[in-house]
Amino acid sequence: MINKFFPFFFCLISGIIFSQNPVTFQTEVNKISENKFELITNTYIEKGWRLYSQNLQKGGAIPTSFIYKKISSIELIDKTIESESITKFDPIFNIDQTYFEDKATFVQKVETNNIISTYNAIVEYQACDDVVCIFREADLVFKFDGSKLKIQNQDLTSFIIEENNPLLLNLKDKQLLESINDSSDSFSSNSYLNLLILGFIGGLLALLTPCVFPMIPLTVSFFTNNESKSNSKFNAFLYGFFIVGIYLALSIPFHFLDSLDPEILNSVSTNAYLNILFFIVFILFAFSFFGFYEITLPASWVNSIDSKSNSIGGFIGIFFMALTLVLVSFSCTGPILGSLLVGSITSQGGAFQLTIGMLGFGLALALPFTIFALFPNLLKTLPKSGSWMNTFKVILGFLELGFAFKFLSNADLVEHWGILKREVFIGIWFVVSVLLFLYLIGAFKFPHETKKIKTPRFNYILGFVFLGAALYLFPALLPSGSQKARLLSGFSPPSFYSIYPKSNDCPLGLNCFKDFKSGYSYAKSQGKPILLDFTGWACVNCRRIEENVWTDPEVFKLINDEFVLISLYVDDRKELPKEDQIILKYKSGKSKQIKTIGDKSSTFQAINFKSASQPYYVLLDKDLRILNKPIQYTSKDNYLNWLKEGLNNL
Repeated sequence: MINKFFPFFFCLISGIIFSQNPVTFQTEVNKISENKFELITNTYIEKGWRLYSQNLQKGGAIPTSFIYKKISSIELIDKTIESESITKFDPIFNIDQTYFEDKATFVQKVETNNIISTYNAIVEYQACDDVVCIFREADLVFKFDGSKLKIQNQDLTSFIIEENNPLLLNLKDKQLLESINDSSDSFSSNSYLNLLILGFIGGLLALLTPCVFPMIPLTVSFFTNNESKSNSKFNAFLYGFFIVGIYLALSIPFHFLDSLDPEILNSVSTNAYLNILFFIVFILFAFSFFGFYEITLPASWVNSIDSKSNSIGGFIGIFFMALTLVLVSFSCTGPILGSLLVGSITSQGGAFQLTIGMLGFGLALALPFTIFALFPNLLKTLPKSGSWMNTFKVILGFLELGFAFKFLSNADLVEHWGILKREVFIGIWFVVSVLLFLYLIGAFKFPHETKKIKTPRFNYILGFVFLGAALYLFPALLPSGSQKARLLSGFSPPSFYSIYPKSNDCPLGLNCFKDFKSGYSYAKSQGKPILLDFTGWACVNCRRIEENVWTDPEVFKLINDEFVLISLYVDDRKELPKEDQIILKYKSGKSKQIKTIGDKSSTFQAINFKSASQPYYVLLDKDLRILNKPIQYTSKDNYLNWLKEGLNNL
């Protein structure tokens, strides 16, 4: 459940229709003087897509670049100037990114001493929506007669395919390529259900704290002693309803923020300095649970609301009773609510997911008050208040302490400080687990606690649970531990963000091939099916699948033991050996030279699988039979089921 709360709830499956181009171009030439001109490239971008700037820092998207044909009669003046762009912290790439939406203009000044009619250039670019990215190039033609020319991007699927084409595969069951294994509906409902459950668990935890638990019998006795039986049941329901309503109301301001700017909550959650603020807040929460101080609302607020609940009867009086409970219990519920608030925002789901979490929290808190008011005899089954509640608060304090470093880790990843590498982060959780073990067996107490109280047997049992957690985390601190502690996958920094040098550049240290021919030969020799992974170095959703899905023990085992992984990077600009470079012709008559590894991979994907977006996964057997529908960005459960389905279809 940890890695479904704080890690990001990624955007839902959408995919694109490959034959469409989300970015199109129009060229024109503007005459400045007798021998000086402006080459103008107007760019039109589909709604929901982003075209990235020419000027980007490393570690993010691939910048747009213009390659102007070198001829003696044309001299370039300065660099290509681009129109006004947007610079925001990009939660996809975890750094500031400069990009364009809707449209952009690029201007290159040139000087020529000869009268020419046309001039050619190539634009290479990456465009992304919130799920997939494409890596493309377009041939630009500038006409010096003053006319505008719309550039039709060549669809990679429109290559003339000859039987001797070295990139063409003899695939079987190609009808499975007509659709993608789409799991958007279940992915969406699972995300909301998970957050509702997590909010509910947060409410249950709040119930066990000293600020809330003792109030259950007091509140229930009010309804059972001062009302008729029928009225007490109705008012108990009403009391619970108001508790839920109050917690739901706390999320309303965030909906106004969301409506003003849908990206504001994501920007807040991914801002380095705000993550440091969250880190400090969680540290304060932790020490309040340790008992060094209490975080409370002003007493005047609580007294005012309480007096109104006593003086005003009927529905309004019950509402003020519910509000009094919320305010009085704030010193214990506040840190848990803070965790829910920050966790919901950092899930990238916006205000609606926060409302879902608040609904779960309110339901859990209201449920026992309602149930015990309906069935007061059940009060006898409740455990008595005692020192166990303080112990529970301290446990929550240690957990808050561990969670605090998640936010410092976010800031560290964004700013590339390198202070909280994966092993350091897990080491902190290891220390927290050991300290919890020592606290629970009575090795130390906090200053305000009575040291003479005998340690209960249950504390020892729980203490050894946390000792087990520490032992579970310890192997992840070693050089060979990159695949350990997978329960923290998506919560801890990624495996490549390590203090140890990587053993290879394959995802998660898996044995992979980066060339289809060699990977296919190995698969045939081993009699294993192929997991074909179309990816990119700048494809962040590809990394998310690797770090949040492939790290699942069952998924990792299947990929490692049952499949031959072939990862083809469509944005790899390393040049192919001359003997491997080929020229392909489009149906329009134009041609394209396949000269880089990325060219080869993207063309290979387009020709054989009629797709251009990444991530994109295909399962093949050793006879090149497609085993099931390809899949793109999805959840762990769907990916696991997809792998199993492929094996069953062998």
